[in-house]
Amino acid sequence: MSVYMVMESRVLDQEVYEQYQRLVPPIVERFGGRYLVRGGKITPLGKKDWQPERMIILEFPAMENIQQWLASPEYQQIAPLRERGADVRAVVLEEYPG
Repeated sequence: MSVYMVMESRVLDQEVYEQYQRLVPPIVERFGGRYLVRGGKITPLGKKDWQPERMIILEFPAMENIQQWLASPEYQQIAPLRERGADVRAVVLEEYPG
């Protein structure tokens, strides 16, 4: 069953974050992930008190793939770029079984 990583990102340092953005896709793909949403226009619904700057949604085959990706030496090498470049909040959602 697929799992989805949903991230809200607020850019702190555009140059550093762009470097991370260039390096991360092949690592995500190596662990079975694919981007469903990567930035783009955001349209808040309902109350307007939530105004995310940037949203990212990744799909992976299983939670284990996400764990392997995050723990991989390749990702650990570039993770500091994400940490310096953006404030990121993330959750993992399981696919609806119905």
